[in-house]
This record gives sequence, structure tokens and C-alpha cells, in this order.
Amino acid sequence: MARLPVTAVVTTLDNAATLGACLDSLAFCDELVVLDSGSVDGTEAIARAHGARWSVESFKGYGPQKQSAVDKASHDWVLLLDADEELAPGASATIQAVLREPDADGYRIARREWLFWRWPHPLTRPNWHLRLFRRSRGRLNDVPVHAAPEVQGRVRRLAAEFLHHGEASLAVRVDKVNRYSTGMMAHKRAQAPRFLGLRMVLYPPLAFLRFYVGQRYFLNGWAGYMAARSMSFYAFLKYAKVLEAGRQERGQ
Repeated sequence: MARLPVTAVVTTLDNAATLGACLDSLAFCDELVVLDSGSVDGTEAIARAHGARWSVESFKGYGPQKQSAVDKASHDWVLLLDADEELAPGASATIQAVLREPDADGYRIARREWLFWRWPHPLTRPNWHLRLFRRSRGRLNDVPVHAAPEVQGRVRRLAAEFLHHGEASLAVRVDKVNRYSTGMMAHKRAQAPRFLGLRMVLYPPLAFLRFYVGQRYFLNGWAGYMAARSMSFYAFLKYAKVLEAGRQERGQ
């Protein structure tokens, strides 16, 4: 049975360093859609060299930008990657096989995160992300920073992995944590979380344990410890910034 056609969708901004590897891993796809938000490096040349449909739009926020890119796909099945991600060896064959007889409307794929100077130990538990889905049944949600597809229908895990070329230094990671926590602040304030101070005290150590023990980051030496600590710091900042903003508004 012939497989169903699939469009690979990527959003970019100055991703010349990683886009080539990303698009190389997507070469099996029937269409490549790249939506840029104003790159000034070699991103456009790389995308066009890979035969991608190139568009440029002002950045509208993570969810709206990705949804705009998904809307440009010609096929119902969409494979969504960030420009600093790539499919792991063997993933393309697994995806093509499942698209011959899909038994779900969306599939979660395991993501392996680069940890400063190393890839994680094979027994480190990955995060699972919905990246392969029917766009007629799914849309990006409106969560700031961490916007993700949501599908109306059955979602399964797929025995495939993709790689995320994350931050190469702790300084870059901390800068990202600071920016992302600011982006999440408005979302948290809109939710009006109860017991804000208690969350700020208790959630960071729980976040550390979740990553360091639960997801087995301890198998990755100091790189795993630093990654878990930075996630704990992110958990602290999300709530601390909400508390700070509220106190400033009240003049306290």
C-alpha cells in the first residue's frame, strides 16, 4: 500500500547553523514548508537549496506563527519540527511505514535533548511531543513559548526519535530560561494560580527531582545535573515573576 503524502513544516529565524541538518532529515517528505520571521543569515539560501517553499511573515507568537506555517501545507499529514531539530536515524522509515496504514490522527515522537556538551545516556527518559498529525484534526494551542499541536482524535506514541540541538552553554540556557519564564508570566497570571507563594517554594525542588531522578538525568553526570537545575530555576522564575508583578501593581 502506498503511503499517504506528508508535508514537513519548519519555522525559522537565523537558523543557518542547524537548518541544513534539519531539512536533510526531512528529505523523504513530499513537501517542505519553511516560514521565516526575518532571518539575516544564510537561512533562506539553505531552505531554497533543499527545495522548500519559502515564506516570510512577521513573528506573531510561537503558536500563531507555527499555525500559519501549518496552514501553508498542501497535504493533510504534517510533520512539524523546529529548525534546531532533526529526525534521528531510522525515524523516517518508521514514519513512512505508519503513513501506509495510520491507526491514529496524531503521533508523539520521543525527543532527545543535547545537554551542553553531550547527548543523553540511552537510558535517560525522553520527552514525547506530538509532531506528526493530520492538520484537518489538529491545531496549535495558544500556550505562550511552549505552543504545541492538539488533535481531536486518537493520539499514539511512535517508536521513533528526533534530536534537539539545544543550548551549547549554561549562559545561553539561563538566558533562554529568563526569556521563556517572562513569556509564561502573562499566561500564569491569566490563570490566577492559587497558593502562589507555596508553588514558588515547593515546585522548583519537585521539578528538579522530576528531571534528575524521574527522567534519569543523573545518568548524564554534571551535564544532567546542570540541566535539571536549570529546569528547577525555570520553575521558580515562572511563579516568582507572577508574584513580583502582582506586588508591584499593588505598590507593595
